[in-house]
Amino acid sequence: MKKIKKLIAWAWDKAKRFWPWYKSLYRGKPWWKKTGIAIASVIVAFFLYLGAVDINFLWLFGKSPGYFSGILDPGVHEASEIYSADGVLIGKYFDENRSPVKYEEINPDFFHALIDTEDERYYKRPRGMAVDFVGIFSAMKDAILHHDGRGASTISQQLAKNMFRVRSQYSTGLLGHVPGLKILIVKSKEWIIATKLETVYNKKEILTMYANTVDFGNNAYGIKTAAKTYFNTTPKDLTTEQAAVLVGMLKATSYYNPKTNPKNSLRRRNTVLNNMVTHGDLTRAACDSISQIPIKLDFKVEENYDGQAKYFREAVAAYLKDWCDENGMDLYASGLKIYTTIDTRMQKYAEEAAKQQMKDVQRLFNDHWSIHRDEVGKGNWLGQEPWIDENGQVIPDFILQVAQRQPFYKALLARFPNQPDSINYYYREWKHPVKVFDYDKGEVTKIMTSEDSIKYMTTFMHCAMVAMEPQSGQVKAWVGDIDFNHWKYDKATAMRQPGSTFKLFVYTEAMNQGLTPCDKRRDEYISMQVYDKKKHEMVTWTPGNASGTFSGDSMPLKSAFAKSINSVAVRLGQEVGIKRIIATAQAMGITSPLDDEPSLALGSSDVNLLELVNGYCTVADYGRHHAPVLVTKIVDHDGNVVYEGPKDDNQVIPAKSALLMQQMLKGDLTEPGGTGAGLLGFVGNVHDTDFGGKTGTSNNHSDAWFMAVSPNLVVGAWVGGEYRSIHFRTGALGQGSRTALPICGLFLQKLMADPRFKQYHAKWRMPGADDDITKDMYECASYAPKPKVQTTSHRDSTQNIDYDDIDFDDEDNPDIERPTDDNSPQAGQVGSSSSSSTSSSSSSSAAPEKKKKHHPTEQTVNFDNL
Repeated sequence: MKKIKKLIAWAWDKAKRFWPWYKSLYRGKPWWKKTGIAIASVIVAFFLYLGAVDINFLWLFGKSPGYFSGILDPGVHEASEIYSADGVLIGKYFDENRSPVKYEEINPDFFHALIDTEDERYYKRPRGMAVDFVGIFSAMKDAILHHDGRGASTISQQLAKNMFRVRSQYSTGLLGHVPGLKILIVKSKEWIIATKLETVYNKKEILTMYANTVDFGNNAYGIKTAAKTYFNTTPKDLTTEQAAVLVGMLKATSYYNPKTNPKNSLRRRNTVLNNMVTHGDLTRAACDSISQIPIKLDFKVEENYDGQAKYFREAVAAYLKDWCDENGMDLYASGLKIYTTIDTRMQKYAEEAAKQQMKDVQRLFNDHWSIHRDEVGKGNWLGQEPWIDENGQVIPDFILQVAQRQPFYKALLARFPNQPDSINYYYREWKHPVKVFDYDKGEVTKIMTSEDSIKYMTTFMHCAMVAMEPQSGQVKAWVGDIDFNHWKYDKATAMRQPGSTFKLFVYTEAMNQGLTPCDKRRDEYISMQVYDKKKHEMVTWTPGNASGTFSGDSMPLKSAFAKSINSVAVRLGQEVGIKRIIATAQAMGITSPLDDEPSLALGSSDVNLLELVNGYCTVADYGRHHAPVLVTKIVDHDGNVVYEGPKDDNQVIPAKSALLMQQMLKGDLTEPGGTGAGLLGFVGNVHDTDFGGKTGTSNNHSDAWFMAVSPNLVVGAWVGGEYRSIHFRTGALGQGSRTALPICGLFLQKLMADPRFKQYHAKWRMPGADDDITKDMYECASYAPKPKVQTTSHRDSTQNIDYDDIDFDDEDNPDIERPTDDNSPQAGQVGSSSSSSTSSSSSSSAAPEKKKKHHPTEQTVNFDNL
């Protein structure tokens, strides 16, 4: 502290002595000497001022980049590029769309035009001289004489302004708030930074940096992006006239933009060409010839969402978020090269399969609900409203609730406060052009009200598909929905009820505990007490099969799995333990929270498609689990590998269990009545590959699933409405084997026929003695159930048997309904009173209690949660 006080005292003493000393320099001196001292004083003061600006003296001038904190590592915003596994650039992440190129990769005519127009003495000034004083005086003269003013900034100064955003990124300190001083401080910083740049980089390096950073308008930063945006070419292949157009834009990117102001751009281009003639870089004959050529644009602004596999790229961004935060990387500005697992050829097959199937699903859905899209805006085009509750009744104000969450409706509320008539007019009556999705044209413009536009888009069915390699966890194809431009929410990571596809984990845990596919369990009525989270009380749960019957007989587990018999799955879940099933599912790849309750055996807890496919991969790879991999490698802008995808795996279930479950999955296709048998219609002619599968249909057909499993590739698909209350009313149309299975089938059909993908043709090894498995464990007679007991009091006679259906309420509680007869409470009143929410201790008479075991009923309840 004493040293600081001494330093301050010394500085104050020197300051007090300075002024008397400075005055003594003038006393008694001739005028010419006084003039020389004054000029020298101004020069010294100027450099002292520049030094004060550079070091931000007393915080008066704001921060400036130093040699080591900016000049040597400028940190320019640079787009990150995403590459597929087959080497295709599939897109970019960027705030400013900029990709750097080398000096040799740019047509020299661009640099000739640039120097001749923007800084004609660029090569004549010595290195380190970043300010063109001749240009400054010339600009002042033009301003005085009212000529067409020329710019006084050199290329180095413009680079400093572009690269370091002096006018926005760095503050101007306390003095910057004084009117008139801010522009002086900004210009001073540009001079200082430009001088620093010239002391570090040579002339060619500065030109290259300038070409890679300058803004050409239309979100085109740098010469590479500009050449692509305006002329769909590369910097190397730019023609002389194209280079002149781009250089001409630098004076004012909007005023001389060839897209929006073609006449101004043409005139400016010819001015640039004449400058090249003046400085000997172009002949007069060539200039006259080129000047007659009109500007021919091949214009396309590149957006963040342009390119292939758009849902996948968004998933990659989420996948890398934590890594970027931990490593100080900006995905949108660090210039990374990201090498992903996706294969563009497989992705193309996946998108084609999804679109082909979903177009058919949508046609059936439109017919099912009498939706006439061609007549939208012309009357009652929506024959029936498909948003229904558990009783099949239309949900009141469903579309209004959707609308109230949209920005346009919130804008109406702000514009017309307390004016419901105005809001109603613009929402329900005012017809205007709206761009909406169309399967044939991609997008069409229709005249309709805002209410109709929401109905139009809400009544589309949606899908997702993921293909993953079991041995590596690498995702090879990813479909997040039918069209990214209209529905950006990725359904591959959406949480939905898995239905019977979750039974994989129930049966796997049974294999872990020593059961085999040929062990038998009885398909019979089961009743148990469960806690209803909605009613906060214990209730009786009597799950039934979707066929409406119990066979009453024992059947091999492989038959129960193939036919998706709910009674066996629930009984098996109780036998092996729900907690054990949860542990097995989590070990195999399910990361979503799972509820410890009996209904979990039927898939009552939400999961997403990605983790479900990952779980099936564990069985396909003999019990080894590999976490999903989306990125294999990341290279920074200096060419250093900064990230490599995970390659580790773990044996999470015994190989014996996996081998037996492979046989179970194969049985889903081959067992009589197997729900996945339809896959053979797509891949049946592929004899060198094993296939297995599992369907799932849940909650009034709200979620339909299919998992196609082969040794080297697992493919999963989901189909459903945007909201769970929007769905088919019958299993004949809405079950997984009808809607989701064909997506997997069409994809595999194309893939297996392509000779480039021979690696996916494979068979599982047969279980043997080394695995402690004998044939009698998995080869046994199949069972065809004979309906004996009616379990559903009311059923649509037109509905196909769907073995996957089971209903849960809107809090994932199993649906419960008491059996009824003349003396019992009416169906649908279970849980409404204490007498109807308990088990055998309820106040019902003995006769109805006796019938419970023989005539259980099921009730369909709403699981929609807007």
